[in-house]
Amino acid sequence: MSALLEVEDLQTAYGASQVLFGIGLTVQAGGVATLLGRNGMGKTTTVRSILGLTPPRSGTVRFLGERIDGLGPDRIARMGLALVPEGRQIFPNLSVEENLRAFAARRNRSSEPWTLERVYAMFPSLESRRRHMGNQLSGGEQQMLAIGRALMTNPHLLILDEATEGLAPLIREQIWQCLDQLRAQGQSILVIDKYVQRLIQLADHHTLIERGRVVWRGDSAALAADPGLWHRYLGV
Repeated sequence: MSALLEVEDLQTAYGASQVLFGIGLTVQAGGVATLLGRNGMGKTTTVRSILGLTPPRSGTVRFLGERIDGLGPDRIARMGLALVPEGRQIFPNLSVEENLRAFAARRNRSSEPWTLERVYAMFPSLESRRRHMGNQLSGGEQQMLAIGRALMTNPHLLILDEATEGLAPLIREQIWQCLDQLRAQGQSILVIDKYVQRLIQLADHHTLIERGRVVWRGDSAALAADPGLWHRYLGV
């Protein structure tokens, strides 16, 4: 695999308060990577810095071989980075279908692009509620819609920030099955979540951060073999 996303020595601050101290991570093309850490350790800020929403003070971010640090979030999104944000952030006053159609694009130029039909096949409950407004959906359905909306952009890289947070166990398992399917289809994914055992099954590579610094990197076999890391840095 070749590197799709490369982050090196990322330093980001909010005003005088520095949050990230030299973050580095890599997502391989066709691979699944995770960014792990307790709440408040800098995971969402890292994602925001990658996407240009909170521009880094220094460091480099390369996507598809091009530097994107310093670019605006709209331009970065058009290159094929799609975010499923924490809190879902769907449009409450648009229907399910309108939410999906609003984001339709062909950013990865796939020969088998994501369409309404493909999204509905993955999430049948969305099809049955396609005329319902976003604020009429359950939390699980809103999360499915947020994922479907990101897929409709046909991204090179899908980033999920706390994709299963607050969901009932049955719905959470549906989301994991969705991610398993996406991986099997070759979708590159970066996942932030707290369910380490499930992430070990899903992902190839993991990066752990603590107080804005990388404290460990490794593959799933290494993470599975050292549960002490989970307790030390994830509170599992």
